[in-house]
Amino acid sequence: MWCARPLQRASRRKKYTMNKDEKQVIIDRVTEKVRRAKGMYFADFTGMTVEQMTEFRRELRKSNVDFKVAKNTLIKRSLQEVGGYDKAYDSLVGATGIAFGYDDPVEPARILSKFIEKNEKPTLKMAFVEGVAYDGKNLKAIAALPSRKDIIAAILGSLQAPASGIVGSINAVMRDVASLVEEVAKKRAA
Repeated sequence: MWCARPLQRASRRKKYTMNKDEKQVIIDRVTEKVRRAKGMYFADFTGMTVEQMTEFRRELRKSNVDFKVAKNTLIKRSLQEVGGYDKAYDSLVGATGIAFGYDDPVEPARILSKFIEKNEKPTLKMAFVEGVAYDGKNLKAIAALPSRKDIIAAILGSLQAPASGIVGSINAVMRDVASLVEEVAKKRAA
């Protein structure tokens, strides 16, 4: 039988909207992550396949890096609650995910850099490392920064160097004195 009105399947679907409580839960979670994070990386993941996204999240999890996708308005509210992230507001356009680095603020940059070289996605919009804002174009420079462990090792090495130098100098003086005494003993014996 012929129908006078066309089917409107798309309009029959009910769109899901979050209520205020659900939005507040997301804002609270993101706010807590922002407060804990030493490094935050805002990325556009548009065009990534499900497999790529799964692999990306797996790599981040291995390094204790969280990745959160949320509506830009909710991310903005979270950043406003914490304060000091006004520079990020302009980058909150399109699909946005945030990688949060807690232990090492540069580790997310390394993971992003390697993943982008391999897949050309996601793209970095903006980053905050220890409270300093960086443009997305600076990903390579951020990824090249030494890790916290590397910095600590370098400091410890430089602290140990003077002590080992002193010990080496004392040992050298002792060797010189011993060889001098040996030479004098040989001359007297002759």
